Parts: sequence; C-alpha cells; structure tokens
Amino acid sequence: MTANPSSGSFCRRTRREFFWEAGGGFTAVALAGLLGDAFFARQTVAADGVSRYVNPLAPKPPHHPAKAKSVIFLFMYGGPSHIDTFDYKPKLCQLDGKTIAVKTFGRGGHKNVGRVVGPKWQFRPYGRCGKYVSDLFPNLATCVDDIAFVHSMYAESPIHGSAMLMMNSGRLLSGHPSLGSWVNYGLGSVNENLPGFVVMLDKTGGPISGPKNWSCGYMPAGYQGTVIRADATPIHDLAPPAGMARETQRQLLDQLREKNEAHRGLRLDNSELAARIASYELAFKMQEHAPEAVDFSKETQATLQLYGIDQPQTADFGRKCLLARRLVERGVRFIQIYSGGAHNDDNWDAHGDLVKNHSKHAGNTDKPIAGLLKDLKQRGLLESTLVVWGGEFGRQPTAEYAVGTGRDHNAYGFTMWLAGGGVKGGVSVGATDELGNNAVENRFHVKHLHATILHLLGLNPNRLSYFYGGLDQKLVGVEGADPIHQIL
Repeated sequence: MTANPSSGSFCRRTRREFFWEAGGGFTAVALAGLLGDAFFARQTVAADGVSRYVNPLAPKPPHHPAKAKSVIFLFMYGGPSHIDTFDYKPKLCQLDGKTIAVKTFGRGGHKNVGRVVGPKWQFRPYGRCGKYVSDLFPNLATCVDDIAFVHSMYAESPIHGSAMLMMNSGRLLSGHPSLGSWVNYGLGSVNENLPGFVVMLDKTGGPISGPKNWSCGYMPAGYQGTVIRADATPIHDLAPPAGMARETQRQLLDQLREKNEAHRGLRLDNSELAARIASYELAFKMQEHAPEAVDFSKETQATLQLYGIDQPQTADFGRKCLLARRLVERGVRFIQIYSGGAHNDDNWDAHGDLVKNHSKHAGNTDKPIAGLLKDLKQRGLLESTLVVWGGEFGRQPTAEYAVGTGRDHNAYGFTMWLAGGGVKGGVSVGATDELGNNAVENRFHVKHLHATILHLLGLNPNRLSYFYGGLDQKLVGVEGADPIHQIL
C-alpha cells in the first residue's frame, strides 16, 4: 500500500510509517491478525479495485476467551477518601488530632508534617470474608463477598485534570484514546443500534476537562464516548425535524452517504470520513432504539426500589445504574457513570468539611450501586459484566488546613474495587502503610488496572495497539503492563 499524495499526508510520512505501509501485503496482513487493527481487519476491495475502509465498529474476535462482555465504570470524581470508606486504619484513630512527621503531596505541594484526621465513620466487618467497610456504605457493604478490593493503587499526579486523564486514558496529557475507546476498538460493538461506549454525567455537570475524558484521541471518531441521559430524552438533538417522515429521512441519508462515499473513494485512508458516515447511520438507528433502552415502564416496582429510584436522594444515580444494566443487556460494551460535577461542593473533593461532603455523595450512590450489583447477580449478568469503582486518586491522612477535617489529594496510595466479569470476590489485595498514606505492598499503577480490565474482556493489553505517530500506541504504554492476577 502506498501513500496517496492527494491526501495531503505524503510529506508527513515518517521512515517507520513508510516501511510499515510499503513493506508488502504479507506484512500488513500479519499485523492485522496480530494487532487486531480495525483498518486492515475491515478493509475490502470494491469492483473498481480500490481498497476501502468499511465498518470499524463491527464485532471482532478477542485475543483469548473473555470472562467479561461489558464494563460499567462507576467514576467517583473528585477523589473519595479510601481511609474513610474501604481501607481501615486503626492507627489513625489513635493519632486523631496529633501533629506528626509525614510526607504528603497534594494540591498544596510537598509537606513533611501534618495534623492527623482520624476516620469519621465506624468500620465494621461484613460478609463471609469479614471485610471492614465504613458506615458510609451500609448497602454496598452487604456485597463484599462479590468484590475484589485493590488497596495499593498509585499514580503520578495529585492534580484533578491530569489525574482524570491518567485514569481514563493512561496518559497525563490529553489527545489519547480513552479506556472505552480502546475497548470498542479492540472488540467492536455488539449492538449496531446503540453506541458501544456510553457516558452518563452527574446532574450537576461533567468533570474537569469534560469530553477529553471520553475522547477517542487519534482513533477514528466512531470510537468516542456518547453522552446520554437517564430520562425521556437520552440524547440531545436526536429526534428528526418536525414533519419529516422516516422514509424521507432515510432517502436523505442514502443520498448523503452516496456523496460521501464518492468523496472517500478518492482517498485510500480516510477513516475520519468513514466514521462520520457510520455515525449518521448509528444516529438514524438510535432514533428508534435509544428511547426504548431508557424506558423504565416495564421495570417492576421492586426493581425501582432496589436502585433507590423511589427516594429523592438516590433517584438520579439510581436511574443511571438501572440504565447501565439495561444497556448491558442490549450489548453496549463500555458504560461510564460519573458521581460528581465540576464544582467542589458537587463532587468528592473534600478539602473542607469531610463529613458533609462524603455523607452527601456516599448517600447518593450507596444504595444504587448495591442495587446494581444485586440486580446483575440475580439476572445472571454479573458473571459477564465487570463493575469498576473508584476516583482519580484518594485523600491524605492529614488535614489540609489548620482547622477542620478536610483532606488534600493523595495519588501515592488509594483504593479501587472491581466486581463480576471474572473477578474473584471477597478478597483484598495490596496495602497502604499504617496511615493509609503510601501504597507499600503489591503496588499497582493505574496501567495495571487498565491491563486487568482489557484482560478480562479477552484482550491482551500488551498486544492491543494502534499505529500512530510512528509508534504502536497502547493503552498501557509502550513498556506494557500485566493484569492484577491476585484478583482473577
């Protein structure tokens, strides 16, 4: 395959790209099978002899047998305190209020001393595994035998923007595909009538950096996340213009596709245009199928109560969790639900009053999340659905200010948990020190979490790559990463 000068990209070819493209058809075919590359795997030759890109979102085989078919990522934006939720540290209770020597690093910079803030909620053992959970999550605590807790997570940045990008895309800088994009790139979409990657935002708004967190980066546009709402109008501007019959709209789209295909036929590699054509078709199908997916009228009253939809505090997040289950049933690959909006009072960023902040947000999410796990389990869906919970980092064991209970950011050690989808339940892996400040035992970087998610979906994290900028880009970085085997 040779570069097309008319595409305007010939002069920007690197030496590596030239040999990769010009190295012969056998090399390209081998790479297609090895890497699962969407461009080559979905290339066909038309009657005129021109090789064209077809559907990058079509289902693709995994690298190995998958445990999970879908992922529901429950993102607690702002940084929930691991030492007030799932990482029990009795030592903090003994040191509460005392100023000690401890090295911390948050938005306030590097510090060597701090006033200890003990946990503000009681911890109690739950389940057969005896896992200690704080009173912040009384409903979720009843599900611990289905959950694997990873207490030794760490990352580079204690700043929201870059930490969010790291958790969502494996990079501190924007411009790279998000986790949901990688999943759909690697596996394709099962349901051609709904997006393969869905995002639901907090009712108060989106997180810092907004769409960069669900961007497809340098991949075709069809892999980016689609923001929907859990109400009667799931997607803005989806309805056709008033008075336009569906048959008329279909004719219009067919004519538009014909013109776009003619334009694309002049260019050998125009995946962005191919993705745009596919997006028009998807939007047309969603006009019919998306409203059905968000229609809760056939759900029983018991199910609505299970998710807390009958209670004002939990209704909003409960609807999102119930919609996530319905989307999983309809084959959506990756669903991300945000708890927490852009402003500090609206997310888990507890710099001031820790009790007020975490009581509010845990109260909003505890029952819906427990309901989601129980509902998935009773329907036989938990085995094939991987549920992930966590934020971009944790909180420090010391107070940020001279007075009060607020905690600064902590990327040195924090907790994430996973359930279903091939994860071993009732286990806790890794540990932070006695103050919960640093991950010290079986430390796992964010990329190991990403590797675990891909592995459970049947994707080899060290083989899944996308050629861009002269490199075989990977979600886990060029150095690669192994899954967290202790929870598999």
